[in-house]
Amino acid sequence: MILQGKGGCGKSYISSLIAQYILSKDKPLDCVDTDPVNSTFAGYKALNVRTLHLLDDDQINTRNLDTLIEWIVSADTDMVIDNGAATFVPLAHYIITNGIADLLAEMGHELIIHTVIAGGQALVDTINGFAQLAKQLPDDISFVVWLNEFYGKIIYQNKTFEEMKAYKEVKNRISSILTLPQVKEETYGLDIEEMLKLRKTFDEAINDPSLSIMTRQRLKIYRTNMFNQLDLAAVI
Repeated sequence: MILQGKGGCGKSYISSLIAQYILSKDKPLDCVDTDPVNSTFAGYKALNVRTLHLLDDDQINTRNLDTLIEWIVSADTDMVIDNGAATFVPLAHYIITNGIADLLAEMGHELIIHTVIAGGQALVDTINGFAQLAKQLPDDISFVVWLNEFYGKIIYQNKTFEEMKAYKEVKNRISSILTLPQVKEETYGLDIEEMLKLRKTFDEAINDPSLSIMTRQRLKIYRTNMFNQLDLAAVI
């Protein structure tokens, strides 16, 4: 489950990366997009993402949250769930007050929270969002932290993420740290942005003959680097 209270920090992109990685291992997968504002994840047609909006007229739809848990429990697959910024607070509250992590564990499922720390203008907000999550969610929920350097390095007050208080206080609960690296804007950056605009997976873009040979080569290199990180993180 991808959770972060800041919009536009890369949640849907990360959801798509995790989904593509799991599928590359020939594992069955179920994907869900709960973002009521921007259903970006659902735009990836190749991933067969289901939508389940958790807000009705700015109010949390508890019945749809119940439905989400039913989907998780009944799935005999890995599941990737992308959540919007608008549902960040009510979804975290629902997980806490309903003992969702324990319930899922009893039924043979493990809840892992993926969250994003983004460089640039979103840095402080995403650090605070992560700290809020770690403080509120039960201690037995583990985190995978993604450092998104696309808009800038993760440096705050001359400290890297692993030197920050937000990390040190909960480092025993962080199972992995992955990095979306800063790339050359005019090459890799442009290639990735164009791919994301079209909601294409890496496989679709790499096999698209309308793209230049070097664009496809750079996307292939980037995908390999990200999948290698996911291998080391033992995400599945």
